[in-house]
Amino acid sequence: MKRAGGGLATAGAGPVAGGGGASTARLLLWLVVAVLGVRQLVTLLRLPPGERFLDLGAWAAFGGARQPGELYAEGGYSGTPFAALVLSPLKRAGEQGLGVGWTCGTLLLVVAVGVVAARALPRPVQGRTVLLAVPVAVALLLLSLPVRNTFFLGQTSVLPVLLVLLSCCVAQDPRARGALIGLAAAFQPALLLFAVLLWCTGRRREAGWTLGTFAVAAAVAWAALPQDSAAYWLRHPAGFGLGDPADVANQSLHGLVLRLGLSGPVALLLLLALAGVVGYAGLRRAVRYAGDGQVLLAVAVTGCVAVAVAPVSWQHQLLWVLLTVAGRAGRRASDRYVWPVAVVLVMTLPAKMILPNLELLFPVRDNILLLTAVAAACCVPFLSRAEEEFARPRPAVHAPPGPSKLSWVPLLPFWRRVLTRPNLLLELLLIRVGYSAYSQVRMAAAGSRSTAEAHGEQIHAVEQFLFLDIEHWVNHAVVRTGWLEDFLNFYYTSFHFLIPLTVLGVLYVRRPDAYRWARTALGFATVLALLGFWLYPLAPPRLMPELGFVDTVHGVQDFSQPDYGSLTAFTNQYAAMPSLHFGWSLWCGVVVVALAPRLWMKLLGLLHPFFTVCAIVGTANHWVLDAVGGAAVVAAGFGLVHVLAGARPRTEAGPSADSAPEAATGAATGPRPGAEVVAEEGARGAEPEAAGEGDRVPSPG
Repeated sequence: MKRAGGGLATAGAGPVAGGGGASTARLLLWLVVAVLGVRQLVTLLRLPPGERFLDLGAWAAFGGARQPGELYAEGGYSGTPFAALVLSPLKRAGEQGLGVGWTCGTLLLVVAVGVVAARALPRPVQGRTVLLAVPVAVALLLLSLPVRNTFFLGQTSVLPVLLVLLSCCVAQDPRARGALIGLAAAFQPALLLFAVLLWCTGRRREAGWTLGTFAVAAAVAWAALPQDSAAYWLRHPAGFGLGDPADVANQSLHGLVLRLGLSGPVALLLLLALAGVVGYAGLRRAVRYAGDGQVLLAVAVTGCVAVAVAPVSWQHQLLWVLLTVAGRAGRRASDRYVWPVAVVLVMTLPAKMILPNLELLFPVRDNILLLTAVAAACCVPFLSRAEEEFARPRPAVHAPPGPSKLSWVPLLPFWRRVLTRPNLLLELLLIRVGYSAYSQVRMAAAGSRSTAEAHGEQIHAVEQFLFLDIEHWVNHAVVRTGWLEDFLNFYYTSFHFLIPLTVLGVLYVRRPDAYRWARTALGFATVLALLGFWLYPLAPPRLMPELGFVDTVHGVQDFSQPDYGSLTAFTNQYAAMPSLHFGWSLWCGVVVVALAPRLWMKLLGLLHPFFTVCAIVGTANHWVLDAVGGAAVVAAGFGLVHVLAGARPRTEAGPSADSAPEAATGAATGPRPGAEVVAEEGARGAEPEAAGEGDRVPSPG
């Protein structure tokens, strides 16, 4: 491993004054942080005593009922003896179920981690970014799975992270640096890998202090708890065997090998090989980043290596992964947010929201935190500060809106239209997570059966007044025509997702500028539809038994069951108004008519909404007015895009739009006639990198 000149040192940004707008934004962000903290405290304290602060309860049992040597009995404590010794005064709080002090103390630790991490971001950064980074960092920490698990379990995993950050990013005295990391390793032994990082960056004195402090802490704990220390270090080396290592909560390479069903010598050899590769590659990269002045990234990468190679790394110990957002990956502006967004999604959302529920993807889903840590340690191409794109990524290409025919509509150009193609991985992540959120909100919006049926009677009455109540006649005509029933059933169940995804795919490849316009309009329409599901639960015709409709798709329903059998395990049966079946199909038709170059293509695009409205009415899954509601939210979606971004430019888009400026010159390779193309700098408003001592890495010691 190559020794880096300069070693670990503080490379953070100093305080920068901000304007009134920045102060207001910072205040609002801190209010969000306060709300999240209070919500976490209230949520924990509302749980029954036996379902919260599980490790805190283990300390309490250790101080009370447990005998010496029984701390690591089955189902007992999982931390180090030193942690049990230090935290044993909290046993009374655990016994009485009073977690207020513990939770508030953990909240303060999380805030401290956010403050230190935000101020350790590498320069150059914008002044406003420095001011807003602290509350944003604290909010992300509070939302992350490791911190939430820490609160729930009553664990100490935030403290070692803070100690390491203080050592590498704040402390100046070599003895203090080494002692802080040694104390962190006393709580989490895998963090002794930071001693290797110190050694390889020329800080051998600090590495010695780290090992010495760790040894002293372990010896003190052994003297105070000899039998328990012997059980931890000899019977369960560094926690190995405490709990079920094959459990999904153990996000280490050891857990991955066990979950793959491997055992015996083959599993051991594979584990050693994987740990060796990850350890060597990750620590080598961490040394390089430390020498480059990206101390926070070096710390985060080393922490990812530690959790990967440890025998057990529970989810509450994986906070290091979130810290890797300090690294900058991506030379183009459209690529810069891929890694931060991916990390935030992985660290805050359940894995089933990120990946589809396919058996083929289960190995990835069950190990997604580990795989993200390994990717950060070994694979993600974080940029060096010496590279031009580190401060200013290659810019996106924008165009002003085209002339609007709706002069009476007030325009609020909230954002400019981007001509270049967005990053595919980022789009797939957002589409998947967006659909998962949509599905969960749709399920949560289900109202009572009586309310939904009352709304169904209202819709039926309105249709009778407007002479639109054709559903019963159409439904029974379809039932009497076998081939038509089969066709509409097939169309209803097969094309709802397929055609919109196909349209999005074609636009992404052929018309990247129009892709953003269409995708955003679809997103707005879907969000508005969710509001409709929530505010107006509606029983579709097939769930109105007294009206005599036939459910051709799902078959006869058992109306004696409130959930109509197993259907509601998959979807909200009362999400009928507005009809997104018709809304999404109409969106497809509008996009095809607006963008297709041939008349026959436009006519073909109109067939999809026509067949869809026939299917939803003929199969008794929607009322006619549901389709009207679907059309309304789609119109509102396109209208919002028009208001916020202006009229869509009248351009001839093509694949060449994505090849626009590969350098930060702002020149567009595929501008359309009459369109003013503007290149946006990736770090617009950023301060130039100073040449003074503030941006240099101080020499060791």
